[in-house]
Amino acid sequence: MQPDACNVRLVDPERVASVNARMPGEGDIVDTADVFSLLGDPRRLKLLVALLDGELCVCDLAAITGLSESATSHALRLLRAHRVVTVRRDGRNAFYRLDDAHVRMLVDLAVAHTEHTDAIHPERTES
Repeated sequence: MQPDACNVRLVDPERVASVNARMPGEGDIVDTADVFSLLGDPRRLKLLVALLDGELCVCDLAAITGLSESATSHALRLLRAHRVVTVRRDGRNAFYRLDDAHVRMLVDLAVAHTEHTDAIHPERTES
């Protein structure tokens, strides 16, 4: 037997039932995992952190992130397709902003968590 294997089928069947009752549907789980995978790319995350200060046009976002305008537009299209950012057009310019307060909270919390763990674990070095 494996050392961390359970000896019984369910240790706490009531808790298992409670967790299962509030578990999001499979589609929602997949969509949420997609959002986290989008946040997992440093270039896209940098775009989102830049948008914490408010709406910016593609050329300004490219300058901030060091990406080409084409790469920036591509990343923003992907983020928009997953409802992470929204776009406003003004003539030939496209201005992006975070889609809603939930996205802002995700990015804020992720950055705060990293800063918190850096303070706790000074042996980590910035890359």
